[in-house]
Amino acid sequence: MNKLYGGIDLHGNNSVVVVLDEADQVLYQKRLPNELAQILPQLAPFRAQLQGLVVESTYNWYWLVDGLQEAGYVVHLANPAAIQQYAGLKYTNDDSDARWLAHLLRLEMLPTGYIYPKEDRAIRDLLRKRSQLVRQKTANLLSIPNLLTRNTGQAMKSNQIKQLTPAKVRELVALPEHALALEVTVAVMQHLAEQITQVERAVHARVQLRPAFQSLLTVPGIGQTLALTIMLETGEIHRFPTVGQFASLEFK
Repeated sequence: MNKLYGGIDLHGNNSVVVVLDEADQVLYQKRLPNELAQILPQLAPFRAQLQGLVVESTYNWYWLVDGLQEAGYVVHLANPAAIQQYAGLKYTNDDSDARWLAHLLRLEMLPTGYIYPKEDRAIRDLLRKRSQLVRQKTANLLSIPNLLTRNTGQAMKSNQIKQLTPAKVRELVALPEHALALEVTVAVMQHLAEQITQVERAVHARVQLRPAFQSLLTVPGIGQTLALTIMLETGEIHRFPTVGQFASLEFK
């Protein structure tokens, strides 16, 4: 039985699916809408011979990789950063990208990424949303003393900023435009703080720190939420062959 290899070049609303044989001959190539109901029937005739399917680690890979795995296919998540080293060896378009993924799989040269377990992915991504909200909250907080210092020469500490009320804001600046800028910034900052708390409560109710990560709590500055973030971003620790590779982890 001939071995076959599949590559899928995933885009925002469509995918180019390619199946190669052992001689690198294209047996199937077609652009399909991003719907499992469309993709799975097209792959079905090759299923018994397919040694694997490659999907590039794009921003929207979850649904496709999960669906293919649930249908029983061996799925590989290609690491696009590592594949860049081969960029000069081929002419690039959507069809050739899909063929290239299948080609690298056939040659056993495919740089792969980690397929994070579906059961933990949602809570990890919720913590990523928290990190985004924290950055936005911090940006708003920092803009307040900048506005005050620029227009009044006054300085204000973070703890004082967090206690600001609309009435207090109006006492700090003379112009109504400056007061409005401060008021809306404080309102956004406070709303973000409420949303962050809501996310943290949901996370703490759904997942507990595993024993292997309990020692994180002994590190100054690392509390329960940050420890959970590190744990969920780490995933399976054995996926990092060396300490150095873990320390240089890039979120995917």
